[in-house]
Amino acid sequence: MFIFLNRIRTAVFFSIFIFVITSIGQAVEFKKLFVSENKRYLEFKDGAPFFYLGDTAWELVHRLDRDETDLYLSNRAEKGFTVIQTVVLAQLGGLDVPNANGDLPLIDADPAQPNVPYFKHVDYVVNRANELGMFVGLLPTWGSYWKQLGKNPPYIFNTENARIYGHFLGKRYRNANVIWILGGDENIRMDEERAVIEALAKGLREGDEGAHLITYHPRGPGQSSDFLHQADWLDFNMYQSSHAGRDHDNGLFAEHDLSLTPLKPTLDGEPRYECIPVGFYFQNADRLDRFDDYDARQAAYWSLLAGACGFTYGHNSVWQMWQPGRAPVIEADIPWYIAIDHPGSFQMKYVRRLFESRPFTLLLPAQWMIYDGPQRGGAKIRAALAQDSSFALIYSPRGAQFTVDRRAIKGNRVHEIWYNPRYGNALVVHTTDTAAFQTYTPPSSGRGKDWILILEDEAKKFLAIGN
Repeated sequence: MFIFLNRIRTAVFFSIFIFVITSIGQAVEFKKLFVSENKRYLEFKDGAPFFYLGDTAWELVHRLDRDETDLYLSNRAEKGFTVIQTVVLAQLGGLDVPNANGDLPLIDADPAQPNVPYFKHVDYVVNRANELGMFVGLLPTWGSYWKQLGKNPPYIFNTENARIYGHFLGKRYRNANVIWILGGDENIRMDEERAVIEALAKGLREGDEGAHLITYHPRGPGQSSDFLHQADWLDFNMYQSSHAGRDHDNGLFAEHDLSLTPLKPTLDGEPRYECIPVGFYFQNADRLDRFDDYDARQAAYWSLLAGACGFTYGHNSVWQMWQPGRAPVIEADIPWYIAIDHPGSFQMKYVRRLFESRPFTLLLPAQWMIYDGPQRGGAKIRAALAQDSSFALIYSPRGAQFTVDRRAIKGNRVHEIWYNPRYGNALVVHTTDTAAFQTYTPPSSGRGKDWILILEDEAKKFLAIGN
C-alpha cells in the first residue's frame, strides 16, 4: 500500500510539474491576434484593431529582477505601449551570465535542455506584462547564437535542437499573450541558417498549435521580406531602419513591403533609438551627437503614414537596461530607470492616441494628395487617406508649408485640425464647405516643430482629439 500511494504521489507531482513548465498565462485572458482581412493590419478575433506600439527591452528578462521588472512594465503600460520586445537568450552574455536570480537559460548551453528556474522568471515577465494589458514580442534567441556565416563557432543551434527549443517555448506560452519574433538582429545568408530558422518556427507552431503570430527581426538596415516573405509561417513583416543618420525615411521600407505579393502587414521593429549616437557604426561618427525625441517621432509618423501596422520605439539605455556598475554598450550613460521617462517615450502615447481616435485600419498611403511642399529630405511630407475618403492625416516633419487637393475628402463640410505630436494637443482651425486645392501653413516651423494636419468629414463626428 505504501509503495502504491508513493507512486500515486509521484505521478501527481510529475503531472503538476509538467503542467507548470509547459503552460502559463491561465490567469490572464488569452487574446489571439490575427492578420486583418485587408492584410495590412493586426486585429483581434472580434475584428477590433490592434495598434502595435512596441518598446525594445532586449535585456529585460536577462538583467532585471522582479521589482525592477514591475517598475519598467508599469511605466510602459502607463505610457500606452502595447508590445514589449525582449529576448530569452539575450545578446549580452545571455548564455553564460546568469539572470538577476542567478540562473542560466540552458543546461550545458544546449537549446534542447532549457533550465526551468530561468524560465520561471521569463514566466513572471510575460504574465506581468499581460496583466498590465501588453503583449510580449518574445524573441527565442538573439541572432548570434544561430548565425553561421561570418561568425566563429560554436553557435549553439542546429535544426534538431532548434525545433525542440521552439516546441518547448510554444507549449509553455501557448496561453500567454505573446508575439513570436525570430531573427534577433541577423539576416539569413545561407541554406543552413534558413534551415535552423525554419525548424525553430516549426517547433513554435507545433508547441503553441498556431495560437500566436510570428514575425522576424532582421539586421539593419534590413527587411524580413528580403529573404522570408514567402514563408508560410511569417504572418507579418518587420524591418529595421536602424541608426545610421537623421532624416532617414523609414517609410520607404513600408512602401517596399506593401508592394509585394502576397500582401502582409509590416512595421519598423528597430528605428533610430532616442539617445543612441547618430551613425555609431561608422568610423567617422560623432559619438556625442545623439538622436532625440524628434528623431523618434519623425520615424514613427513617416513609417505609419507609409502604411505600417504599428511602430517600435527604442532608447539606447533601456534596450540594454544599463545602470552604473554595468559595462555600457554604444556609449549608454543614463540609468535605464531614468531613461524610461525621456520625452520620446511619452510622445509615443500621442502617436497611439491619434491613430486610435480614427478608424486607422482604413488608411492607405496617399502621396498623390500633396501637390506642393517638400518631397524629400528631412521635411518630406507624408500623407495617408482613409479608403472611404472620410479622413486624411498629413505629416509635416519641419512645419513646412504644403498644398493638398481637399477634394480627396468626401463630405459636405470638412474639419481642419492641427495636431501637435510633441504634446498631444489639437487646434481646430477651420470647417469649410468648399473643396479645391488648399495651401496650409503649420503653426510653427523648424527642426523639432512637426505638425499633423487632420482633414475629416464633419458628418462622421470623429472623436475629439487632444482636448
